[in-house]
Amino acid sequence: MVFQGRVQRVGFRATVAQLADSHPSVTGWVRNEPDGTVRCVVEGPRAALDAFVDSILHRMKDNIASHNRCESPATGAFTDFRIST
Repeated sequence: MVFQGRVQRVGFRATVAQLADSHPSVTGWVRNEPDGTVRCVVEGPRAALDAFVDSILHRMKDNIASHNRCESPATGAFTDFRIST
């Protein structure tokens, strides 16, 4: 997922990581991109992913102008959720 808007320097990544703690079956990472967006790559059961994304959109609604969600098969490469640099 890529989030556009006022999403850097506002605690966006920390909030996403905190929300991930509430969805323990969701793994992956979140990071700032040079173009001012925030990218989030996640894996998990569909219902957990949908709930996680909904929680981000709800909590950060004042900061998100738009978001793009692109789905691909899970790789199983992640064991937790973290803030990436």
